[in-house]
Amino acid sequence: MSVTSGAKRTEGGIAETGRVIFHALIIALVIRTFLFQPFNIPSGSMKATLLVGDYLFVSKYSYGYSHYSLPFSPPLFSGRIWSGTPERGDIVVFRLPKDDSTDYIKRVIGLPGDRIQMIEGVLNINEKPIERERIDDFVETEEGSRTTRIKRWRETLPNGVSYTTLDLIDNGFYDNTKVYEVPDGHYFMMGDNRDNSTDSRVESQVGYVPLENVVGRAQIIFFSILEGEHAWQVWNWPWAVRWSRLFTIVR
Repeated sequence: MSVTSGAKRTEGGIAETGRVIFHALIIALVIRTFLFQPFNIPSGSMKATLLVGDYLFVSKYSYGYSHYSLPFSPPLFSGRIWSGTPERGDIVVFRLPKDDSTDYIKRVIGLPGDRIQMIEGVLNINEKPIERERIDDFVETEEGSRTTRIKRWRETLPNGVSYTTLDLIDNGFYDNTKVYEVPDGHYFMMGDNRDNSTDSRVESQVGYVPLENVVGRAQIIFFSILEGEHAWQVWNWPWAVRWSRLFTIVR
């Protein structure tokens, strides 16, 4: 009859736990690098499509992989592997060209070779205004129960992709712009909250986005909590979580 000491059982249990944790970390790293990476929305530049407090999964495989797909973004190679190309209307996460340690999320508006211009608040692509229809206002409730009504439009891009945009200010600073000519291998990004978005219209801060800087495509909102609340405060979830936004597809 064999006898196993308590010390040996403890050592075996610790080793087994360590192996399980190690394997779990490897699996999580593979998923994050090659499949999906979670992001949260810190600003209102994509309202009302994405709200502050939304948490979403971004697919890393949609456009292939660059060194920005890797943890800590080591410059091991240039360009993209198994490269795909974003389509007009996709919502993508990308590294800011002016500061590649910063992630931005915007909508793809201009493709390589496009000519983009805003004229009196209307988006023009290759000298043609896109379809634009006024719909019901976006109603935002702020602290103290004060509500604000914001003009909302439904835009339809030439490829049929439809989405809504907000118009905070008539004749805003970027409602009339020069013509932006998108270089080869680059994309023109814009936020849906047009008067409150630092995007490709602001050349000094964003400008044209190289394909290499694209991290992935926004796919699904898996969690959402009211602005100003903290996700880790689970005791506030019953009234702080936006339950209707959970597991909704990003469009």
